[in-house]
Amino acid sequence: MQLEEREKLEKEIQELCRRGDTAGAVERALEGYGQEIMRLMASVLHDYERSRDAFSLFSENLLRGLSGFRWESSFRTWAYRLARNACYQVMHAPAGREQPVTRSQMPDDAATPRSETRPWQRTSVKERFRALRESLEPHERMLLLLRVDQRLSWEEVARVMSEGEESLTDAALKKRAAALRQQFQRIKTQLRTLAQEEGLIADQDSGTTHA
Repeated sequence: MQLEEREKLEKEIQELCRRGDTAGAVERALEGYGQEIMRLMASVLHDYERSRDAFSLFSENLLRGLSGFRWESSFRTWAYRLARNACYQVMHAPAGREQPVTRSQMPDDAATPRSETRPWQRTSVKERFRALRESLEPHERMLLLLRVDQRLSWEEVARVMSEGEESLTDAALKKRAAALRQQFQRIKTQLRTLAQEEGLIADQDSGTTHA
């Protein structure tokens, strides 16, 4: 989604909320952001059914929580935080949840099951790099997805990855963003080392990329 489209979508969601049409705002949000949220969940959870459960939980929490959203960040940033929390809740759930009533809102083409081919048997270099990234811990994958794939700013990433429900002061947000940026650099170094071990890049090709 281009920046202009996203800005228009944000205004539409906020206007629906201003008019008190929470259901309409949720429906518009799922239309606009549903597929990218689902792709994020599928990448983090690596499980089709758990991704569906997480998306349904996200949708339910979105409907319940939208009226209390204070618009201290963009709607998209807040939605990603709900998505992240839903992923972690599903990961730590002792058993599968019951079939949710909101499952009909699931994006049709956003969570197709992954191929059963072992990652290391994929032939393309791009797929092998993706497999290396998927070997990371869920928290690390989430950080990469937010920063690299979704191109959130560091302060937006800090809001998404923050714990609890309290508002962050500007100083706390900047401190959290700096810590995440350091972690991001460590993850990039780890991936670079793994890629060298797998023969995907040579030592002289491992220059630092900007993020």
